[in-house]
Amino acid sequence: MTKPPVIAADGRKARVEAMFNNIAPSYDFLNHFLSAGIDRRWRRTLIKNLSRQPHDHILDVATGTGDLAIGAARLKPKHIAGIDIADEMLAIGREKIKRKRLQTIITLEHGDAEHIPFGDQSFDAAMVAFGVRNFENLDTGLAEMYRVLKPGGVAYILEFSIPEIFPVKQIYRLYFRHILPLMGRLVSKNPSAYTYLPETVYLFPQGDAFKRIMQNAGFTGISAKKLSFGIATLYEGFRKKSDFV
Repeated sequence: MTKPPVIAADGRKARVEAMFNNIAPSYDFLNHFLSAGIDRRWRRTLIKNLSRQPHDHILDVATGTGDLAIGAARLKPKHIAGIDIADEMLAIGREKIKRKRLQTIITLEHGDAEHIPFGDQSFDAAMVAFGVRNFENLDTGLAEMYRVLKPGGVAYILEFSIPEIFPVKQIYRLYFRHILPLMGRLVSKNPSAYTYLPETVYLFPQGDAFKRIMQNAGFTGISAKKLSFGIATLYEGFRKKSDFV
């Protein structure tokens, strides 16, 4: 398997890669601590939806330290392939997989979501948790996920969103813009990583806007389910069973 093309040092992708490599040692702790463990519940919701039908081959895009792939292993697929551009995150994920003795089911590889290093129609399902915000080109990344799905295959995309109901919206704004960046900075020792998070969430297309982008990439049967009062959203979309229909 070959690595994706080298990105210029001043590109957004290179900055994202460097940032996640830098915060890798504290990433899992901060994920669970800053979300009060709710991130685990969101991943379980994705996996519950994934379990509605069997999938032999699953792709986990922007796998990070492999939490979603490890959770999906309980569905007993033949293989889960995880890809990410941050090698330090992948190294931690491989250690977790080794401890759980899942090496025969899960493999993690360096890979770019916009240049997925697998052939057309390789997977029954594709999934990504909190990673599409980091795509340098969202349209290209979604098109790549569509490309590697088999006809009839499903994609699940879990991402942060902005709640709209009172008082959750106001509490969310206070926590996300002020408390979370401060706590994340203190623990990770990275001055920008947990400022980057709320900035990208507020800029990211959500709800119907994101569903339209999925549709433009080719997906059909698209749905969106708000989780935890809209703090996160789970999107579902399918590759057409025939591209001639």
